Amino acid sequence: MYAALWRLLPGPWWVRTIILLVVLAAVLYGLFFYVFPWVSPFITPGEVDLG
Repeated sequence: MYAALWRLLPGPWWVRTIILLVVLAAVLYGLFFYVFPWVSPFITPGEVDLG
């Protein structure tokens, strides 16, 4: 899967690396500022009971 993604990206290896870093940053931004706050009301870590 990663090899196919690498072959689909245009340019030399350094351009591909920059593109992948930008995409990774965009995904992390979306997770931290949209997905995680939306999910946080459904998760209550304070109510964990081990016994």
